[in-house]
Amino acid sequence: MLPPRGHPAMPDAGLLLGRLAVGVIFVAHGWQKLVDEGHAEVARSFDHLGIPVPSLSALYCTWVELLGGLALIAGFLVPLAGVLIALNMAGAFWFVHMDNGLFSEKGGYEYVMVLAAVSVLFALTGAGRYSLDALLWTRHGEGAGRYRESVRA
Repeated sequence: MLPPRGHPAMPDAGLLLGRLAVGVIFVAHGWQKLVDEGHAEVARSFDHLGIPVPSLSALYCTWVELLGGLALIAGFLVPLAGVLIALNMAGAFWFVHMDNGLFSEKGGYEYVMVLAAVSVLFALTGAGRYSLDALLWTRHGEGAGRYRESVRA
């Protein structure tokens, strides 16, 4: 038996660590867009990049990164946050990084590809037992196994 499966809490601990790391990254990027750059500058940048409806796209990107990151950190509505963030990263791939190759050092898509893949992972697996989702969507006295079953259903 593999060590992570040896104890039932190990996969959930892995999900928690991943959610925290990725959530912090998205909160930082959303905060940067909201506070450091501001909506008008983000929209101008998006317009320059050829992103459709730049003002609306800037709003979506800013708030999905900020609130989606917070959702990952808290473990709240993680499947929804994962889908919205993955769509955001798909847009970043398509409009900004796709033509630059794989490597980030050349403006490539490796970073957004990893963030999108991890976001899809969260969308498909859920937050795990160490999350608000587990507290809110399980009945008292039931374990995370019931949470996982309800997420998979």
